[in-house]
Amino acid sequence: MHEDKIRQALIELLYRSSYGVVISNIVVSLAAISVLRQAVSTSWLVGWVGALYLLILLRVLASRRFFSRPRNARSTMRWAWLAAAFTWSSGLLWGTVGWVGFLPEEPIVLSFTVIVLSGLVCGTVPSLSAFPPALVGSILVTVLPIAVRCIQTDSEITGPFLFLLASLVAINFYYCRITYRMLRETVSLRLENENLVGHLQEERDRAQAADRAKTRFLAAASHDLRQPIHALSLLVSTLQILGQRGNVSSGDARDLATRAKSAVGNLGGLLNALLDISRLDAGIVTIANETVSIRELFRDLNDTFAAEADQRDLDWRIVDSGLLIDSDPMMLRRILSNLLSNAFRYTKTGSVLLGCRRRGNSVEIQVLDTGPGIPPDQQTMVFEEFMQLQNLARDRTQGLGLGLAIVRRTAELLQHPLRLVSVPGRGSMFSITVPLARRVASPLPAVRPSPTASSAAGIILVENEKEVADAMVGLLTLEGHRIYAGRSADEVLKVHSKALATGGAPVDLIIADYRLEHGATGLDAIRDLCSHLGRHVPAIIVTGDTSPSRLKEVSASRVRILHKPITDEELREAIDAALHGEKSPAQ
Repeated sequence: MHEDKIRQALIELLYRSSYGVVISNIVVSLAAISVLRQAVSTSWLVGWVGALYLLILLRVLASRRFFSRPRNARSTMRWAWLAAAFTWSSGLLWGTVGWVGFLPEEPIVLSFTVIVLSGLVCGTVPSLSAFPPALVGSILVTVLPIAVRCIQTDSEITGPFLFLLASLVAINFYYCRITYRMLRETVSLRLENENLVGHLQEERDRAQAADRAKTRFLAAASHDLRQPIHALSLLVSTLQILGQRGNVSSGDARDLATRAKSAVGNLGGLLNALLDISRLDAGIVTIANETVSIRELFRDLNDTFAAEADQRDLDWRIVDSGLLIDSDPMMLRRILSNLLSNAFRYTKTGSVLLGCRRRGNSVEIQVLDTGPGIPPDQQTMVFEEFMQLQNLARDRTQGLGLGLAIVRRTAELLQHPLRLVSVPGRGSMFSITVPLARRVASPLPAVRPSPTASSAAGIILVENEKEVADAMVGLLTLEGHRIYAGRSADEVLKVHSKALATGGAPVDLIIADYRLEHGATGLDAIRDLCSHLGRHVPAIIVTGDTSPSRLKEVSASRVRILHKPITDEELREAIDAALHGEKSPAQ
């Protein structure tokens, strides 16, 4: 493709220079008429001038046609050979001047002929080097007649003239080669610069779009983060007022705790969704493709959404299939779960259908609903973060507006094409196309049940935020664990040393925040503590950092990671898995 562009640019240059050639032919022909009219017959001169001017007219018309019509690589070469034919014809006409004008007995005519032909030969280098066949042919047909005439003439100047003529041709061929290379390099550099400018403009537009999207994303995220925090603040204030008035009744306490837990759940859901996007952007999500049975996948999704269909009084249908597909089962199930969640959320009456269609060597899994539909001009927007066309009031019960953004990113990671077809007022169809598999299907991984309480363990806790540390110590102590807490590895070691002085102080697990004081990280603390203890100790990193670079660093360490905020169930599950030596899940 790049070579074709270079060739087209060179041929365009060839035609642009043809106008200068036309003008020089007209000017030199007028001088030739004045000099040759006494040396040649009038009929020959009229015929020569007529042929030359007809050729000039044809070249002008061809040039105008060349610049007025679109061209491709194939047609460009036809135009190049047409230009070469014009230059050869013109060279032949001027070559006849050399034939009739080589008159040693007429010094003025001979001098004029030699000067004109030498000038024309040298002038072809800048004008015709863009297409060497045109230049080589033009020079040869221009000098060949005078060379033949020189050989046929018995004169003292024959030998020196032929030598000079051969030298002139050789020199021009040499400069043609150099000029052609320079023109190619110049055109190539120009095209590269144009491509670079185009890429820079694309990157600028992409950066501007990303900046606008980031601003919109942060504004929406800020709003959605503030809502549950605001609710928690009001609930804590209510609890404080009730406490000031006297003992808080168990009923009021349970009610406030339930509502606070709901607010924390909303906050955690938003942060987890943001974390999922950061993981996908960081490229640390590992794909584990397997052969998946669509029948088992659909059965699992049916168990998940059947209750919601009954609750919403919707017709929930699944079209079964025995096909096998090749994909990451957990990621694919999550994509379909998000699509089905959206379908159930926005379909007030009617039905939701899950099915598939075979497309050659692939399967298109479709989720169809009878919801409000999406206007054509908004169908791209629904895959952006925090975009909810039917939830402009930002009702948290209607989701976060991140599901389809996660679906799009995950589908791109899996290289499964995503498609949306929607008719306003009639419903929507979201689909994902997955390749067929040739292996035997492995069972879908089951959802892990909630763990029971872990056995008591000695746990080192490194956390530099006092409020978080106090809450963690309180919760873990209630679980029966023995805690050695501090703001840094050195502080924890002092606490552990005091515990050793009073008796046994086993260490079974290390829990560390990622960001610690003085630029230290939880990974640094874990390494220092394991070095001091003289053995490897299972560890958990707890962090609220979702930057892609941080996620990559922690993921590379293979240490189990928990993202704030975490619930007691999540903490208990992680401790239980770490103490029993279970492999850390893909981050």
